[in-house]
Amino acid sequence: MNKQIIFNLPVKDLDTSKAFFSALGFGFNPAWSNDKAAFIEIVEGSVNVMLTTEAFFQSLTGKPVADAKQANEVVMCLSCESREEVDSLIAKATAAGARIPHPPEDNGFMYDQGFEDIDGHLWNLVWMAPQA
Repeated sequence: MNKQIIFNLPVKDLDTSKAFFSALGFGFNPAWSNDKAAFIEIVEGSVNVMLTTEAFFQSLTGKPVADAKQANEVVMCLSCESREEVDSLIAKATAAGARIPHPPEDNGFMYDQGFEDIDGHLWNLVWMAPQA
């Protein structure tokens, strides 16, 4: 069996969040999506994000849902194939309503920048030189 990583993220408005991630170029798997959740395939067959309505997320945990705009619960880091891919995804995220918390960081061997999605979840995009 192929192991997968699936991050579950609570969102305030599922349709708005789907539109945001669609604008970044991510696709959804309709077999694992419904009116309470949407399954994004980040890396086909291995890394995925399940966007869930806050009510559904809370039913899974029995705990209050943290407001990601007020407190950090996790930072998702996505590797990119080039600096240009980092910049392209940042531009798409910004156009779709993301907040950019800091300028890009260029260490020569590594280039990264992050964004805060429309629900406040933090994403970091990173390119690392192959020789690093």
